[in-house]
Amino acid sequence: MNSIVRHMPDATALQPDFRSAMRQLVGGVSVITVGRGDEVTGMTVSSLSSLAVEPPSIIVSLNRSASSWPILQRERVFGANLLAADQIDVAERFAGKGGLRGAERFAGAEWRKHVTGVPLLVGALATLDCEVEEMIERHSHAIVIGKVVHIEVAPQSAALAYWHGSYVAVDSDDDLGQLAALSVPDPGLTP
Repeated sequence: MNSIVRHMPDATALQPDFRSAMRQLVGGVSVITVGRGDEVTGMTVSSLSSLAVEPPSIIVSLNRSASSWPILQRERVFGANLLAADQIDVAERFAGKGGLRGAERFAGAEWRKHVTGVPLLVGALATLDCEVEEMIERHSHAIVIGKVVHIEVAPQSAALAYWHGSYVAVDSDDDLGQLAALSVPDPGLTP
């Protein structure tokens, strides 16, 4: 019996192409907040997604080398703050721009607490107060499944997204206007 031997490239050799491929994927920008008191911190992510409606739950991928990771492991609660287009400064602070760390990242924005006690961003498109259901550690990251215990949704505004290494605004009103200008039919209209 003949077998075909496939030579798979070394994972390290695939990293540049993988990064390039993933930059093609548009992701909503969120800030994950953890900790309480003097030990608050957080990080910017574009890897948050809904998991289920029953019960309300989300999934997020977090780098295990992040300063937030040990706090999340210990406390097992977190906030997911879905950013509006005008909150680029928040996204950049929580991404570590300017060397800000820990509680310094929370300056310049208003925060409140609900069920779990983690900070939630006032003015975000939505905030989800979550308890950790499960953490699955793989490679450099962990998949965190969060059970949502409190939700606040703001009036609709433009969302902040990340694409091709840059922040972009996603605004349904502006986008529909641009489609109309190009004479592209509105997908919500039936012929």
